[in-house]
Amino acid sequence: MWTIPTYLLAAFAEIGGCFAFWAWLRLDKPTLWLVPGMASLAVFAWALTRTDADFAGRAYAAYGGVYILASLVWMWVVEGSRPDRWDAIGAAICVIGAAVIIFGPRST
Repeated sequence: MWTIPTYLLAAFAEIGGCFAFWAWLRLDKPTLWLVPGMASLAVFAWALTRTDADFAGRAYAAYGGVYILASLVWMWVVEGSRPDRWDAIGAAICVIGAAVIIFGPRST
C-alpha cells in the first residue's frame, strides 16, 4: 500500500515548494530559492498522479487531509512553532475524513 507514503511525499514536496516562494517574497531570500521550489512543486504534481485513485477529484480530496497534517508538522519542525490543541483537533478531523475517502469501500 503506497497511497499514504505517496500522499506524504506529495505534501512535503508541495509545502517545500510553496515555502521557497514564501521565503523569497516574505523572508527576503535570494531569487535562487525559486529553483528548488519549482522542482519541488513538480515532484508534488508527479507524486499526486501516482496515488491509487480512480478519479483525480477523489485523490485531491483525500490528499487535503494529509496536506493539513503535513503542514502542521512543517510548521513545528521547520518554522519552530508548535501546533496548539486546536491545530491538533482540526488536523485529526481532516485526517479521519481523508482516511474515509482513501479506505472507504467502493461499489464497482
